[in-house]
Amino acid sequence: METVNVFCINDGKSYDIPAGTRLKDFAKKVYPSSTKDSGNPVLAALVDHKLKELEFKIINPVEVEFIGYSHPDGRRTWIRSLCFVLQKAVRELYPDETLIIDYALPSGLYCEIRLKEKHEDGRNIVHKIEDSEIKILKERIREMVRQDLPFTKRKLTSEQAVKIFDDNGQPDKARLLRSLGRYTSSVYFLDDTADTFYGPLVPSTGYLKNFAISGFKEGFCLQYPMEGDNHKLAPMKRQAKIAATLKSHSDWCSIIGVRGIGTLNEAIRTGNAINIINLAEARHERRYAEIADMIYNKRDKVKIVFIAGPSSSGKTSTSLRLANQCKVLGLNPKVIELDNYFVNREDTPKDENGEYDFEALGAMDLQLLNRQLNDLLEGKTIEIPKFNFKMGQRESSGKTMKLEEKDILIMEGIHALNPDMTSAVDNSRIFRVYASALTSLSIDENNNISTSDNRLLRRMVRDNRTRGISPEDTILRWHSVRRGENHNIFPFQENADTEFNSALIFELPMLKYYAEPLLRRIAPNSPAYTEAVRMLKFLDYIIALSPDEIAAIPPTSIMREFIGGQTL
Repeated sequence: METVNVFCINDGKSYDIPAGTRLKDFAKKVYPSSTKDSGNPVLAALVDHKLKELEFKIINPVEVEFIGYSHPDGRRTWIRSLCFVLQKAVRELYPDETLIIDYALPSGLYCEIRLKEKHEDGRNIVHKIEDSEIKILKERIREMVRQDLPFTKRKLTSEQAVKIFDDNGQPDKARLLRSLGRYTSSVYFLDDTADTFYGPLVPSTGYLKNFAISGFKEGFCLQYPMEGDNHKLAPMKRQAKIAATLKSHSDWCSIIGVRGIGTLNEAIRTGNAINIINLAEARHERRYAEIADMIYNKRDKVKIVFIAGPSSSGKTSTSLRLANQCKVLGLNPKVIELDNYFVNREDTPKDENGEYDFEALGAMDLQLLNRQLNDLLEGKTIEIPKFNFKMGQRESSGKTMKLEEKDILIMEGIHALNPDMTSAVDNSRIFRVYASALTSLSIDENNNISTSDNRLLRRMVRDNRTRGISPEDTILRWHSVRRGENHNIFPFQENADTEFNSALIFELPMLKYYAEPLLRRIAPNSPAYTEAVRMLKFLDYIIALSPDEIAAIPPTSIMREFIGGQTL
């Protein structure tokens, strides 16, 4: 019997195993006690740093790393699998309706069951699910988990796959496959239910015991375990403002007829990309004007505007564009950078690793900030601080500021929505804006697009262009960035007076043009390679904009902050 040598990263050992051994069988050698019922079961594996399902057969000598729920790719594998079970349950209970896994919430995934009919303006008609229906839906999923049904993958011609999804009432999925123009497509099956995913699934439904479904808006939230802990469900947080922003974007995409990547690809192929660019930019401009109107209507009280948002959300562009709209209304915006209120380097708090934590609220001189803001509100003149990042010290700037009648102060920073930052300032004098790229564009009915992935692509392109940072370094730093956001930004989203969604419907085709070559530079032996492969696979579903189409993006666009050519 022919054998192959496999090195297992998990235990640092080499194994000679029969050629054709499935990963799930090899896993039993490495983890004899690991089963789907164990505390942290093996869910998938990285084979030469590429993500594979446990049914994958080992034919050649390879390096294998088994992963569980604590690994980001393991968690994504688990969630994809749960979504498939949900889809099957909905298909059985509502055969004439369609499950839409719409967008991510802090507690899970927001889902709707939609009728085939639409409103006159193109918006979807939603089957408002009742508590009694949610109970039945949960029980059907639990039943399938108890049955431990296998997930299987088959290679079909794309023509066969398209027919399946057309017949199943999944036009977005069928349209996507048609738009890609491939001869074959991989289709997963759960009994007689078919679906497609851009990543592997767990071996069977028996792995998916820990979940919940909570009614939310017209649909429901599919809850799953927290990051790094498959025993504890993410708590249900009803962040209505963020949900409303995502819903608004989703409805708008439906109105203009670009609901998923398939319809977007079709639009690009048929020469409608520039029209979509112009529509998206016009929507942004309208939103800037709406927010400026809100500020103007409160001008007798509000004198300070705070803008906060996660990395690569476009805060700088948002500040500048909003300032211009305020000028149109006769206000005179002035800007102070919150970064100038850092404490001196030696006074900066440290994290659990003993490193300076520049993202902690304690890294800011809150006493000085509050005193100066109150001075400005009282009509006093202040000296604007200046922080010397090279020396790690605050120094005199020699610049002063006073707020006159029509003046309005605009400040941006990661803590701008945290009430503790300005605890000594009258809250009624402050208007808070949360800016983020809250994309609700989906790959298809059952595969949403991560807003985090969207922002990572933005940051990768910008960092490489403006700071000479490699795509590898951007990927490796992203976990730390996300950890800071989870602690300092996302818990305070609902404190905003309003939200600005910086996502643009054409940005992924645009980002693909710039990001794909950068991702392909990452070598197979890099610790960032697995993530690069995942992102490339995702981008493979998207048709890139041409240079001429990119040239049509206006110089005021928020996208120009990332790809260059911005004039504001």
